[in-house]
Amino acid sequence: MEDRDYYKILGVDRNASEEEIKRAYRKLALKYHPDRNRGDKNAEEHFKLINEAYAVLSDKEKRQQYDTFGSAGFHQRFSQEDIFRGFDFGDILKDSGFSSDDIFGTLFGRGFKRKFHFGDFGARGGPSYEYGSPWGEAFQREAHTPQKGDDVIYELYITMEEAAFGADKKVSFRRDGRLERITLKIPPGIGAEKRLRIGGKGSTGKKGGPRGDLFFRIHIQPHSLFQREGDDLIIEKEVTFSQAALGAEVEVPTLDGGRRVKIRSGTQSHTKLRLRNHGFPHFKGSGRGDGFVKVIVKTPKRLSQRQRKLFEELSKEEL
Repeated sequence: MEDRDYYKILGVDRNASEEEIKRAYRKLALKYHPDRNRGDKNAEEHFKLINEAYAVLSDKEKRQQYDTFGSAGFHQRFSQEDIFRGFDFGDILKDSGFSSDDIFGTLFGRGFKRKFHFGDFGARGGPSYEYGSPWGEAFQREAHTPQKGDDVIYELYITMEEAAFGADKKVSFRRDGRLERITLKIPPGIGAEKRLRIGGKGSTGKKGGPRGDLFFRIHIQPHSLFQREGDDLIIEKEVTFSQAALGAEVEVPTLDGGRRVKIRSGTQSHTKLRLRNHGFPHFKGSGRGDGFVKVIVKTPKRLSQRQRKLFEELSKEEL
């Protein structure tokens, strides 16, 4: 399914309140309602998208899932039936003067016709499916079927050293209003945006169903010395003009500590020197990436009188 930006469809900001979303939906639903646009296929398609967007963003749990996983991830977890389950179309437009007894058919096709009863929305908890409809029977079965609770995602920030070598990290999180603590094992070589799963630690299931799962999404904090590219590490090292021209041996930092590196004479600025097996451990595999020393030839900003004379002599030699 194509990515759908529900906020853009309704014309609201991602931080929009429930009331702002409701107002935006009502305005667009009245504009594109089939009763006002009979025979207009473009308006009908837009009407479907508006209702789909509102069905998700008006539901706190669905909106949280959509914000967390994005459009593609959300639609991997929610079918169209899931999206519209519990959606009360008639309530928000009941005083509009438009008909609604066949709106569900408009949204899903005539095989999914749904009846709305405007007089008893509050008492009956929403519209009812027609008996004999395959969707109605499925809905009635699922209403009594234990359902797994929602998954919960927490953002976890770790250092580059913890990501490289692994760590046992004590984590506090809130579940069902209570603070819980666990020790989370960070595997060596983990990458940014990877998720660690702990089964059965998510939201409470419905109708006796099992709990959802708890996921920790990994974020690696920027390092003052290293830049990660895949499983390789880039380390910048400043050298003087004379060191680059004549050659030298300098010490550079690595995740394993300092190491002496030889700078060959005539080394140009931004040259990369490889340090084999000094990068990140391969995630769930053996071996490591490489380290790369990026040589930066430092140009002095200020010169003493003697240094200036020496450089002037060198310039005569075209150096």
